[in-house]
Amino acid sequence: MAKTSPAKIAANDGDTSSSTGHSINLEEPRRGQSTMKHSRRYLVGISALLVLVVGGGVALGRALNKDDELAEDRTPKSMDVILAEIRSLMQDYSIEAYIVPSVDAHNSEYISQHDRRLQYVTNFTGSAGTAIITLGKAALWTDSRYHLQADGELDAAHWTLMREGLPGVPTRDEWLLAHLSPGALVGTDPFLIASTEYGRLGAVLAQRGYRLIALERNLVDIVWNNRPPQTADALLPLPLAYSGRRAADKVQAVRATLQEHGANAIIVSALDEIAWLLNLRGSDILYNPVFFAYLIVSHTHLHLYTNADRINATVRAHLASEGVGGLEVRDYRDILPGIDEYVRGGNRLIVSTACSQALYAAIPADQRLQQYSPVAKLKAVKNAVEAAGMRRAHVRDGAAVVRYLHWLEQSVDGGNVTELSGAAQLHDFRRQQDLFVDLSFAAISAFGPNGAIVHYSPSEDTDRPITRDGIYLIDSGGQYLDGTTDVTRSVHLGEPTAFQRECFTRVLKGFLSVAAAVFPVRASGTTFDVLARKALWDVGLDYGHGTGHGIGAFLGVHEYPPSFVSNSASPSNQGLVENMFSSNEPGYYEPGQFGVRIEDIVQVVNATAATVPYDFNGRGALSFHTNTLVPIQQRLIERALLSPAELAQLNAYHRRVLEEVGPLLLQQNDPGAHQWLTEATKEMVAAS
Repeated sequence: MAKTSPAKIAANDGDTSSSTGHSINLEEPRRGQSTMKHSRRYLVGISALLVLVVGGGVALGRALNKDDELAEDRTPKSMDVILAEIRSLMQDYSIEAYIVPSVDAHNSEYISQHDRRLQYVTNFTGSAGTAIITLGKAALWTDSRYHLQADGELDAAHWTLMREGLPGVPTRDEWLLAHLSPGALVGTDPFLIASTEYGRLGAVLAQRGYRLIALERNLVDIVWNNRPPQTADALLPLPLAYSGRRAADKVQAVRATLQEHGANAIIVSALDEIAWLLNLRGSDILYNPVFFAYLIVSHTHLHLYTNADRINATVRAHLASEGVGGLEVRDYRDILPGIDEYVRGGNRLIVSTACSQALYAAIPADQRLQQYSPVAKLKAVKNAVEAAGMRRAHVRDGAAVVRYLHWLEQSVDGGNVTELSGAAQLHDFRRQQDLFVDLSFAAISAFGPNGAIVHYSPSEDTDRPITRDGIYLIDSGGQYLDGTTDVTRSVHLGEPTAFQRECFTRVLKGFLSVAAAVFPVRASGTTFDVLARKALWDVGLDYGHGTGHGIGAFLGVHEYPPSFVSNSASPSNQGLVENMFSSNEPGYYEPGQFGVRIEDIVQVVNATAATVPYDFNGRGALSFHTNTLVPIQQRLIERALLSPAELAQLNAYHRRVLEEVGPLLLQQNDPGAHQWLTEATKEMVAAS
């Protein structure tokens, strides 16, 4: 493969490809003399790029871990040094602004330590945010889940927090347009920005005479001298007893979509989609059983781009047993040359709307078909084995959480239970369950004011004792071979205030409303978002996050579709069908005081004819089956706010919890937890 220097930049109009040629327009440094000592590192970095000249354009691949070889001094840098070095590089590239997103090259929400570029430059540890650095300013945008968290983590001397969604806060577009000089260039890494966003932002900037360009190196990677290495650990074949469907059958379903759309191949770049499709699991991202790879599926072949060393005899035997033929394994870094082979063969390629600009721009417009990922839509509908496994996993997970809540009630007066030690104890209870593999995310173990931080993660610096003087919110989950769990309960171990009970009960009313919903096939997720909020809206309360997210089967704890959000235009709002799984999680957060959230995982099931006799005129009627089996604390309920129907619904749910989890607690020789569960699920009566 020939290597050459990166090409110069051309103006961006939101689409960097044409019908006659294709390229990723890459910008190299323009100044002859660098203002910082990175020249040697830059030259070595260029040699690490995989650059392929194709029809006058440039396609770019990148090597994992190459930057680690360049580090000469691994001493941690201060924030002012990091920003100064990035700004020096910006001057070398003649750009006035540089965008640092929170995702990796696969648009993953949860990312490896190796890819935490946003955290490195800002100290912000949340899973969603975007930073923009100019030569004189730096700002971070994040949504309401992280406003309080970001406020505590950002250094105000260097960073301005932009609280997305609040009145008067400029959008990223507005802020950029206000801080650029005429004709300015804005730089980004083409692997870390979705093609749809690259095109949208490029068009916005072009309207005002600015240009969005793709740089050949990630500027954060250049200055990140103590960057953690990328992992490539062994893969875990997932037996048919848990996957429920052979990989060959899944691949055939994908090939059917190729036939339907007149395409020759599809590029699969989302890590969970690749893991699902091949019935393989990995450990490259903490709590997410995925591995770094790309996959190109054609009518006859599979090209898997990953670390070839881990496709060993065991994995090959698994794939053979799954009926997978025509598989060729190539190096992870060769994805763009691999795409080019298909392009030069005249093939028409499907790419996801979530794919990176780097992949998108490697395909000429007349050979490219972009759509919401067909693999994501297939994966979202669980087969019978996956659905049954999810239900079984939730029974065991319910036993773990019940044992923890009982332990907490018994231990809190000792004065030595904290957010961190509590989360560790819950982890231990989960570890004792059959088929447990790992947590599905770091527990949100939050007491008192920390509960108002929606995605709070306790640390040594923030760890609070758990006492009887406030609300404790515990949001946690597990990865089991047969399913993934995610559950939130809010409890008060003392005497809650009237306001706390009202807030909790209004959240509960919305939660029960979603759980009891009956709806037509393909109903929009916005429907359930409204149901969940109404009781809060009635008194002028609300919450700033979505109401529900899809969940994987021994895959990501966040999976899309489905999604229950206010924005009906959300790409993941694909409409509900049978055997989709989603969270149901309304909440309320009083800054500086407490947070309340109740979360279960629900399964979309067919509604009975007796319940819905008219069947939406033959369209089909659906409802939810609640998988999560953990009691809802009665101490926080203001019974006068619940209707008789809501009380009956809650009592029926609690009977299920006792019937399904109770026997397992006795099998696990924990009669104390069984007695606690019996009390926690006793029938509630209407307020007198």
